[in-house]
Amino acid sequence: MRRLHAYGGLTPLTSFAAAIAATSPDLVVPCDDLAVLHLHQLYHRERHRADRGASTCALIERSLGAPASFPIVRARTAFIELAEEEGIRVPTTATIANLDDLRAWVAGAGLPVVLKSDGTSGGDGVRIACTPHEAERAFRALQAPPPWARAAKRTLVNHDTRLVWPSLLRQRSTVNAQAFVPGREATSTVACWQGTVLASLHFEVLSKQEASGPSTVLRHIQHPEMSAAVERMVRRLNLSGMYGFDFMLEAQFSRAYLIEINPRATQVGHLALGPGRDLPAALHAAIMGRSVQESAPVTEKDTITLFPHEWLRNPESPYLRSSYHDVPWEEPQFVRLCVGTRRKRDRLYSQRGWAHILSPARLPRQ
Repeated sequence: MRRLHAYGGLTPLTSFAAAIAATSPDLVVPCDDLAVLHLHQLYHRERHRADRGASTCALIERSLGAPASFPIVRARTAFIELAEEEGIRVPTTATIANLDDLRAWVAGAGLPVVLKSDGTSGGDGVRIACTPHEAERAFRALQAPPPWARAAKRTLVNHDTRLVWPSLLRQRSTVNAQAFVPGREATSTVACWQGTVLASLHFEVLSKQEASGPSTVLRHIQHPEMSAAVERMVRRLNLSGMYGFDFMLEAQFSRAYLIEINPRATQVGHLALGPGRDLPAALHAAIMGRSVQESAPVTEKDTITLFPHEWLRNPESPYLRSSYHDVPWEEPQFVRLCVGTRRKRDRLYSQRGWAHILSPARLPRQ
């Protein structure tokens, strides 16, 4: 990390434009969905400035791919419909505008149903409902704008103003319903350039922080159906940069169902695992017009444990000893920060535990 630039949640496009102007980057690599949205919005803003915005538009297009794909990679149902056109195995998916749509979906497709809101990641906008009541309650929660109290707390305590405008403007999220596929979760991450996959990594998920949360342990696999699906979608959308694709591997036959795209770098994108599996090296070579200078694999083990997530989930996890534990030892300040985060969390949970034990509802009656 050489230089930091201030992000203003109230004026995000100004923040992004200032950072770009200060650094003149060759490439921008977004690492969360909100950053992707801002880059898409900045592209459309700069396009209306004609020649004055041409360099920024060129940078964003070089970093993310064809602008025509921007709305599709942010909309879950549109992406799945396009994948189905490509002959890729996908679960039935539809946009749900209201409770009547949801009830019609449940009547036709049945339960359980997976409800997902656009523009979310890390499981924050995903709910699995097994009953009509659960489905309706989840839909209301996912569609609702951020509560004012939550936005105020994030602003005053966390100095995070990202929820201010969505809360004030009462912005509702787009919610999608997707048929539940029983099986094992899997994920792919790729570096691509002008519609061609340069390097890719495919993993089966072995452990997660929560049922719908981010992965903590993965096993590196080879899966031809996953590879083919990713290559088709990268070509169809004419993508550039780093992208992630999530799958469900069917329980009985391990057939791969493509369930969504992550239009950004994902948490495993930095792993160098040999020829054709070093995403940063492949992307750098494409930008510079050179041959790929790949580094040696960081490990020969198939199982990767992600730091600090699995350690935070369970400090006694056997994966911490048996797999490759991806600890950034070369960044001791970051490691210390993660250790401190766990200590704070443990203290908070301990306080909550005592508060729960000593709550009036649990105190013995006199």
